[in-house]
Amino acid sequence: MKISELATKSQINAKTIRYYEQVGLISAPQRASNGYRHYQPGDVDTLIFIRRCRELNIPLDDIKRLVEVQADPNASCAVVDKIIAEQLAQVQRAQRELALLEQSLQTLASCSGEQVDQCTILHKLKAREGAEI
Repeated sequence: MKISELATKSQINAKTIRYYEQVGLISAPQRASNGYRHYQPGDVDTLIFIRRCRELNIPLDDIKRLVEVQADPNASCAVVDKIIAEQLAQVQRAQRELALLEQSLQTLASCSGEQVDQCTILHKLKAREGAEI
């Protein structure tokens, strides 16, 4: 199949597919005499797998390892477990950071002044270091 059909079936645009090819995430396809790339049905499955991993914000290097590990069906799942555990930890760190950010913004959220020169939000943001928001 041509890249346009692969893009439609995998729901990944052609430019991204070419990029994945460049970085070695997918194998380079055979080319016809006219230079067009010709992909195999298995490439659709691989790209769907990659798309789902990207939806989970898994880094490309880790996705590459996940794609490679599938080449040996008897291989240990340890690599897969480690990648997913690391991604989960990253998401949990991000959630904690966002919760702290939310608290800081809630602290700032109300202004008791009516004019900019009396704006408590701006005064708190301008405060020298050591002053908590």
